[in-house]
Amino acid sequence: MSENHIGEKIKQTRQQQRMTLKTLAEKTGFSISFLSQLERGKSSTTLESLKKISIAFGVNPSIFFEDEHRDENGILMINKRADQHNIYYKDLGTMVTQRDFVPLLVMLKPGQTEGNLITHRGQEFLYVIEGKLTVQLEEQLIELGPSDSFMIDSTKPHYWYNYTDSEVKLLCVTSEG
Repeated sequence: MSENHIGEKIKQTRQQQRMTLKTLAEKTGFSISFLSQLERGKSSTTLESLKKISIAFGVNPSIFFEDEHRDENGILMINKRADQHNIYYKDLGTMVTQRDFVPLLVMLKPGQTEGNLITHRGQEFLYVIEGKLTVQLEEQLIELGPSDSFMIDSTKPHYWYNYTDSEVKLLCVTSEG
């Protein structure tokens, strides 16, 4: 995945929304300098950062990867360098453009344990299809197995992890509520 492609997509989205770098910085907590470097492909990003930027734009994070590689099942391959996140997303609701919620198939590779707590508007519904997902909600760790579900008020600090040596597959439905 090209960092330059992601930066171009961020800049294009920001300009379409008539948002300045300063406004984006205020909404994300990132510096103007970092965002500028990101847009020019001079800095790399994590999925966590892209999630914050997508929340500021009010869009699904998958827009940054629309032209990226998909596997034979149409699963979006977001496979960063080994020192960064290793998460796959598939947007299951692409047939509707004006959405009240976004259904995503998410796969966390074994050992996907990095990432900081995030907050955003709305809610998240998680349903584990396979594997063992660890959800951190504020200071609490919750383990979910196959067929377990959990709903989160996304304004509370949260993140998901895979502390196992097996893949975790889950359905995540988010709203901007």
